[in-house]
Amino acid sequence: MKKLCTTALIFVSILILSSCSQKPQKPNIILFFIDDLGWTDLGCYGSDLYETPNIDKLATEGVRFTNAYAACTVCSPSRAAIMTGKYPARLHLTDWIQGSKRPKAKLRVPDWQMYLDTTEVTIAKALKKGGYATATFGKWHLGDDPKYWPENHGFDVNIGGYRWGAPGSYFYPYHGNRRDKMHPPNLENGKDGEYLTDRLADEAVQFIENHAEEPFFIYFPHYAVHTPIQTPDSLTDYFQQKITAHSRHTNATYAAMINAVDQSVGLVRATLAKLGLDEQTAIFFTSDNGGLELRDITDNGAIRAGKGSAYEGGVRVPFIAMIPGITQAGIESDVPIIGMDLFPTLLNVAGLEVVEHDGTNLFPLLKSPTHQLTRTSLFWHYPHYHPGGATPYSAMRKGNYKLIEFFEGGNLELYNLADDVGEEHDLATSDPELTDKLHKELQQWRDEVGAQYPVENPDFIEGITN
Repeated sequence: MKKLCTTALIFVSILILSSCSQKPQKPNIILFFIDDLGWTDLGCYGSDLYETPNIDKLATEGVRFTNAYAACTVCSPSRAAIMTGKYPARLHLTDWIQGSKRPKAKLRVPDWQMYLDTTEVTIAKALKKGGYATATFGKWHLGDDPKYWPENHGFDVNIGGYRWGAPGSYFYPYHGNRRDKMHPPNLENGKDGEYLTDRLADEAVQFIENHAEEPFFIYFPHYAVHTPIQTPDSLTDYFQQKITAHSRHTNATYAAMINAVDQSVGLVRATLAKLGLDEQTAIFFTSDNGGLELRDITDNGAIRAGKGSAYEGGVRVPFIAMIPGITQAGIESDVPIIGMDLFPTLLNVAGLEVVEHDGTNLFPLLKSPTHQLTRTSLFWHYPHYHPGGATPYSAMRKGNYKLIEFFEGGNLELYNLADDVGEEHDLATSDPELTDKLHKELQQWRDEVGAQYPVENPDFIEGITN
């Protein structure tokens, strides 16, 4: 009996030592990237209609940024910037694919790149090389040809990502009335009436359950809340009853779409908790551009204009980060950040080497809210026209000041966002010295990244906007 007990003790000791010698699993990473979600489109960002309890809870457990920006005023460039950590101007991928054609406009837009080149190092490629299982659920919109789709950019699993930037319908079979009846990849076997936002969440849950024993990276670029504005009638009816004469947000169907996104966040987090993965999973949440104010879809509040605009409403977005054991709960930060920052930050979370990029690693700031970033300026370059109102422009933010250069007339506008977030008071004339200083920095940045410019259009016809 004594010998048997001794043998058992040795066996248990070996198990314990073996367990202790194993390296802890790298943290899982989930990035929710919502389409067209505006700066005020969440409860925790001040909406008086939209209900987002799961996202709000995420904000109370992590860091909520109030001066966060997308890399572009439209989707595809912002997505390329997230994937590579590079400014869209450097990639020459500066408009949504296929862009807005204005053959008679005053300026001819540059011959820009309509795909994300597979030679680029993406977040997914870097994480996959570092031992992560990688998956994307939702919108891709970084090239029409399948050779530029997620499978060729480091993703093991692609559910729903292909050439289209929006579904023909949010209800199965998702192509709606399009002549192109192509289903989003790996979403062919749905049920009539199935809602796309819910289906993508279910697919993500299945991936988490299948990969619970290894580190994983989930890129969750919802098609929502992009048009078409559609949800099940019951959810829309609920929000319609909430609207009053004093409501700033008044689109019940859009409110229901946002709530469906929120439910997907809740479902993913509940799955993590059920599997005991919640304390080893970092979660990031943001949007690809500002909210779409056209057709009364949303209201961006105090900031000016919306998606497709040079102003704050085109690029200022929600941004929430929660890293267990790193971020403090309930922190609000007014530090200006931008989409490219996710690339070095996520790789830092994974403990991986960071390759060349234009972003700033936010990890030290997330760990210590008093940390000061060395970067002082953010830049945008959109040499295109957009139905949302943008004409070709460049812009920069330095401190509280924002400079915009419009290429059609060469005019400059300067705003102090600290006391004029609505960009109502142009200071370019009253402060020419600062305007000139910032303009020179903007020009220097464009030279450094090799930005493409629009040129005079020989086919220009005065008064024709299309």
